[in-house]
Amino acid sequence: MARLVLFTGGARSGKSWRAEQYASQHAAHVYYLATAQAGDSEMQQRIGLHQAQRPSHWQTIEAPLAASQALGQLPSGSVVLLDCLTLLVSNLLLANEAQPEPVIQTEIAAMLAAQQARDLHLVVVTNEVGMGIVPAYALGRVYRDLIGRANQQIAAAANEVYLVVAGMPIEIRQLQPAWAK
Repeated sequence: MARLVLFTGGARSGKSWRAEQYASQHAAHVYYLATAQAGDSEMQQRIGLHQAQRPSHWQTIEAPLAASQALGQLPSGSVVLLDCLTLLVSNLLLANEAQPEPVIQTEIAAMLAAQQARDLHLVVVTNEVGMGIVPAYALGRVYRDLIGRANQQIAAAANEVYLVVAGMPIEIRQLQPAWAK
């Protein structure tokens, strides 16, 4: 049965680690949808740390711009960890600066449709970026607004939502599947 789970929190809150634990509890084999791009040596190190943390038998799929396409090609019933929505939105914004919002909304809708069509157990990691100061520059404000709306779209469709603070997951939503009611 298709399930959507969202882990959100601040930078270095432990959300990826908690999402990895969650995915491991639901399947031995997990597809890991990576959205990060190694544009510099610091980002390469971050990606390397994430790779070292997760089980080596998980299959990594690079999807920096088209997570929905990758989801649509996975075997039905798979457990998938998408890390992270924040970088996916950033990548789409930078690739479509003139008109990012329709592209991002279309990608989020396509991801949700693929998740349902393929009956995937999709675990999504994202950042809460709107809890801090207002960015001083226009692109930062646009990004904050876009990721806020994308997070809302995913959370509205999610069966479970967790806010991770200092490594501790706080349950925000836990919906029972229709068959359990």
